[in-house]
Order: sequence, then C-alpha cells, then structure tokens
Amino acid sequence: MNRLGPGRYRPKGKLLDGAAIPEVERPAPRFLPVGDVGISVQFGTEIDQGANDCVAALDRLIAAAPLRGVIETVPSYRSLLVVFEPAWIERTALLASLRSLAARAGRSGTRAGRGWSIPVVYEPPFGEDLPEVAGLLGLSAPAVVAAHTKGPFRVYMLGFQPGLPNLGGLPPELHVSRRTVPRAPVPGGSVMIGGGQGAIMPLPTPSGFYLLGRTPIRLFDRRRLEPALLKAGDTIRFRQIGAEEFAAIDAAVVAGDVDAGVVLETEAA
Repeated sequence: MNRLGPGRYRPKGKLLDGAAIPEVERPAPRFLPVGDVGISVQFGTEIDQGANDCVAALDRLIAAAPLRGVIETVPSYRSLLVVFEPAWIERTALLASLRSLAARAGRSGTRAGRGWSIPVVYEPPFGEDLPEVAGLLGLSAPAVVAAHTKGPFRVYMLGFQPGLPNLGGLPPELHVSRRTVPRAPVPGGSVMIGGGQGAIMPLPTPSGFYLLGRTPIRLFDRRRLEPALLKAGDTIRFRQIGAEEFAAIDAAVVAGDVDAGVVLETEAA
C-alpha cells in the first residue's frame, strides 16, 4: 500500500455486492440540449455500473481529444454534462464529435479507478445513529460495523457538495429506509447510509441518511493540487479506527498534512 502523494436507486447489470455481471446490451446514448451551452449525454435510464462505466469512459475520451470549445464536463450516475463555448464550436459540430466518442465509450471495457482505504471511527459519540440502525436492521452494532467495513464501495459521482462521493456497494443487509424527516446538520466527515447508498459528507449539512461514524479525512481541501480527493470510478474500503487515532489524524490535517490518514491501495488502470 502506498501513502497518498501529490430518483431511483435500482442497480442493474453489475451487482453492487461485487457479484458477477451478466452481459447486457446497452441502449444507444441520448444527446439532450441543456440551455445554450450544454449537452447531456445519457447512457440509459437506470442507475447501474455499466452506465456509469460508459460515463467515465466518455469523460476520459473527451479529456484526451482535441475538442476546442469544451469548457467543462460533469459526470453523474448515468449521464455526462458537456459544457461548451458556442463562440468556439458550433453545437452541431460538437454533437458529431460526441456521438463518435460516445460510441467508443460504449464499447470500452471497465477501467478500474483508484482504490482507497478511509479511516472511520464508529464508537460514540461519532456513530450517533449506529444503535438505531442496528435496531432497525435486527443486527448488533458490531455486526453493522463489520458489514460496513467489508466493502468495497464504488464512487458513482461527486454530489451536491464539493468532493461529496455518492457510493454504491452498500451490503444488502445494511439497506435501510431513509429518515422520514431529515436530521439537523451533521458534522463534516460524517459517514452515512440511506436506502441502498452510502455517502461521506465533506461539510456540515442536513441529511436524511443515518450517521454511522466519522472520518478525519478532508475529502475536499484547497491545499491539494486537486482539491477533491475522490473521483467517479474510484473505490473505497472503510477501516475502523478508535477515537485516539481519529484525534491524531485530525490534528495532523489541521497542522498542514492534508493527506494524513489517507491510504491509496491501488492506482488507476
């Protein structure tokens, strides 16, 4: 292992528990206008790993292609938003290029992202909702932690906060309905589950997810060359730590070691 250096959730195709996937024929991508400066390339109508692989592949192909006028790409679960400057490239010309690249993306095989080990403290008071989740699921608190740490989780996309990973791969035994009433803002670093998904909240925010623990890792920090630690396609395994180790890592981060406690287990393919 190397220390770090520089609406519906219905998974189909590849199972989130890592089971083998049957081969499926993917529908042709759709190209939808988003205002005057955007095109959304959509791979299917369901959230599944195959669609997400196509999104990631198209994102890489666009980054490698000399497409003048493309300002930004924003990947999500099953679509890629392409933002462009109309003064530099006509929409019809960009569409032609995107159709060609999307066809290549659909034929691309899965490309592994980076694999991360993320420390989490589950003990009170950090795992505030752990006893409630255990009761709802009919499990002991240690059994919930054991299931949560067996991993891996896949980063499908970065969400509504800077660096917030939307995670697939929650073990079926931990699927729990979201709260009917969102709770008050949870602290930054909160490790949470809800429905069939997981998430880590970089910043304090209200949430309908359940709080299982907290990580001292800063998922978004402007002191990094790339402020967001994670990218779509990465995988995460959570490792349990105690309160003393949490405090030590947190102090190191505050002192300037922005990547204290982060372990990069595998490089991207």
